[in-house]
Amino acid sequence: MNAMSTTYSYLQFVSYANIQNWSVHFLKGNDFGYSDRYPLVRIGSFLKRNRTEVVIEDDVEYKQVTVRTNNGGVCLRGVKKGKDIGTKKQMVVHTGQYIVSKIDARNGAFGIIPEELDGAIVTNDFPVFDVDNAVVNTEFLLLITTTKQFVAFAQSCSSGTTNRRRIDIDKFLEQKIPMPSLDEQERLLSAYNQCFNKSESILSSIDALQSAWEHHVRELLFVKHEVEEEKTGNTFLRLVHYKDITEWGIAMIRKRKGHGYSSLYDIAKIKELCKVNSGGTPSRSNKAYYKGNIPWVKTGEVLNDIIYETEEHISEEAIANSSAKLYPKGSLIIAMYGQGDTRGRSAKLGIDATTNQACAVLHQIDNDKVLTDYLWAYIQVMYDDLRSLASGTNQPNLNADKIKNYGVPLPPREIQEEIVTYTKEKRQQMSILRAEAQRLRQQTLEEFEKELFK
Repeated sequence: MNAMSTTYSYLQFVSYANIQNWSVHFLKGNDFGYSDRYPLVRIGSFLKRNRTEVVIEDDVEYKQVTVRTNNGGVCLRGVKKGKDIGTKKQMVVHTGQYIVSKIDARNGAFGIIPEELDGAIVTNDFPVFDVDNAVVNTEFLLLITTTKQFVAFAQSCSSGTTNRRRIDIDKFLEQKIPMPSLDEQERLLSAYNQCFNKSESILSSIDALQSAWEHHVRELLFVKHEVEEEKTGNTFLRLVHYKDITEWGIAMIRKRKGHGYSSLYDIAKIKELCKVNSGGTPSRSNKAYYKGNIPWVKTGEVLNDIIYETEEHISEEAIANSSAKLYPKGSLIIAMYGQGDTRGRSAKLGIDATTNQACAVLHQIDNDKVLTDYLWAYIQVMYDDLRSLASGTNQPNLNADKIKNYGVPLPPREIQEEIVTYTKEKRQQMSILRAEAQRLRQQTLEEFEKELFK
């Protein structure tokens, strides 16, 4: 009996009609456990690859597209002149098309082109498809392809090096998914959107709290003054307070978003309040370096929160043989570069940890001059202004010198304490709301999956 049980654990019967690829790994990833409530239809039967090509012209500006992971949406990656774009033949995308990120499909990077990105361009790493809406609602398709079961399939048919694994589009198109009637699809979408909109409403409340917090801190620290060109109508003259200049250059002064404010208090540069250093990345070729127990922070983990754990850990040997350094609990981290909104975000270490070289670490903070949590609150409030200091053509970055020379108002201790207390209250309120929004989203997805899976 035991022998028979063991035998069956190695056997799996697969219907011939459901085999699109002769591979155990593929077949195991292909077992979604779909309900038999709806017929299964091959994705390639209602998606048609669109290869509308454009030759990039040097003097034309182009919108570029990126697809966020975990069904995070399709968004603008940036706008570039043709002369700054390396790949001269790209594809044009249009509103309503379905798009796949070959590299990040294994992380749920599927999406729908929004109206504001109509006419944008993508490389071959982002195949786009016209959808036969007589068969499937595009939003319904997106929901199915971003379920955890489908993402597991995308992982099973992605291959390549660790950070550049690409999904096999042919296997993707051969995959079958449940296909209710269009009316049933609308019903499922309506139920999903009703719950999803509740979570969106909560997220809007969080944005309102964030704005109220930033406004209150600015009121305590700054007096707003009119920009001279707005007051006089003169676009050729702008008066700038000398004490507000952190970097010389017309371009820099023009793009600073904080130029309409003057501090009520004396300004100190960050380097006068603490030490500023960065970290390093131990060689990936030595796998033993990444088998230690010392936390190692990457910019993707810098999320305006306290860091208590990290995805990766390194060894003492890794520190000894790289530029990585161990920083004490209570240090502040600023992401100097990274994709999307990462640059300029900050965090506080809740543990002793190391970081990579893309993180600036503020440590040995002089608490006689500035409270650590006040300094952190100020950095968060000035996120947009700090980001505006970045330079570089393809991907603007901050650097340690710019952070060291960034000005911080130094109000009396009681004002700093008031800002810290107020910040903690707002953060707690936002944390509760964020958890509720996340719970609702999870519940919404689970309800949708119950309709499709056994």
